[in-house]
Amino acid sequence: MAAAPTAPPTMRAVQYDAYGGGAAGLKHVEVPVPSPNKNELLLKLEAAAINPVDWKLQQGLLRPLLPRKFPFIPGTDVAGVVVAVGSCVTGFQAGDHVVAMLNSLYGGGLAEYAVASESLTIKRPPEISAAEGAGLPVAAGTALQALRAIGAKFDGTGKPLNVLITAASGGVGLYAVQLARLAGLHITATCGARNMQLVRSLGADEVLDYRTPEGASLKSPSGKKYDYVVHCAVGISWSTFEPVLSESGKVIDLTPNFAAILKSTLHRVTFARKQLVPLLLSPNKADLEFLVGLLRNGKMKSLIDSSFPLSNVMKAWEKSIEGHATGKIIVEM
Repeated sequence: MAAAPTAPPTMRAVQYDAYGGGAAGLKHVEVPVPSPNKNELLLKLEAAAINPVDWKLQQGLLRPLLPRKFPFIPGTDVAGVVVAVGSCVTGFQAGDHVVAMLNSLYGGGLAEYAVASESLTIKRPPEISAAEGAGLPVAAGTALQALRAIGAKFDGTGKPLNVLITAASGGVGLYAVQLARLAGLHITATCGARNMQLVRSLGADEVLDYRTPEGASLKSPSGKKYDYVVHCAVGISWSTFEPVLSESGKVIDLTPNFAAILKSTLHRVTFARKQLVPLLLSPNKADLEFLVGLLRNGKMKSLIDSSFPLSNVMKAWEKSIEGHATGKIIVEM
């Protein structure tokens, strides 16, 4: 094993000091390197992924709950090398290459160093690059939990469900298509015209251009009704989903807003057969290990839209806000 890096007293980082501001609100700073608590690891970061939730928090999505305080270093999905371990850490040592999901309360991903909990850190095998690993925690984790929520099985014992995946060429969608294929589901997917062949190559049986009337209606070209929708997009009303669902079809909404939560509550209290079901990621180590195993064995891949150095993080932030990335946006340290 190569010698483990040692941490300097300070590091480069990117933070914002208030809600709003977009990419222009980000600031390059020099701050102290954090110290790990007893159950934490100090990582020298190699790569971090930008997820839509990162800039939505900056916009005030969960104001005043998150961020907990300003200034705030955004980013949770990282890959790097262990520099030091807390006194109670037993599964890692300095020099280990890892993938981690940082605590969303404190962020810290857009920096040269960060502290990660041992409970959300796993070792990264050499077959997986830092960028590929950093793309996993939020996006692939959300896709996996959505597929499990609809009863998908990855051991060949699941039912042959008919599913629709919206925004299938985005960060979550591309993982969802691959996982649905591994589960043996029939997949209809929506995306832009330029990505239709890509989405089909990853396992979709039918692909709709969301800009066409057929795509906007979400109707399966084969006429099938959907048992479930894995909804990765925004701006599609329940009235569009309802006609294309089977008698007890459900929409798993991965980007729920207040109106969606109200609609979901109404469906539950009225015992509606067709339902909108919000889903938020519940991070856990077992899921991350499962996903890394799929990458290592070539059963799934992380698709990287683009990579930017930390010095050019504003461009990465802007690209994520624009919403047209095909796969993951990565910042490399």
